[in-house]
Amino acid sequence: MTNSIGQRLEKYTIKRPQEVLLVTVEIAKEEDQIAIFKGFSSSLMRSTAFDPDVPVLPEEAKILKIDIVASPYNPEAPRYIQQGLTWKDMETVLSQLGI
Repeated sequence: MTNSIGQRLEKYTIKRPQEVLLVTVEIAKEEDQIAIFKGFSSSLMRSTAFDPDVPVLPEEAKILKIDIVASPYNPEAPRYIQQGLTWKDMETVLSQLGI
């Protein structure tokens, strides 16, 4: 069974708990920003389901960019580690980590 994109990104943050992923996506022609931290995902722009089995990042989502931010995340003054990564860039990082 293959891990979904969301599951892979969550595993990344489990391996790197000092980092937060800010994933900008397009879902059903609407932009959303999802924060992923210590294995959990949450939308910053819409409500997030209480059920952890309901994916916040659906498979049909189009990833626009991924920013890696130092934890703790402060939306007023984020400390960027890397900005504007594409899914292809992040996929390389995930592969290097065995995710």
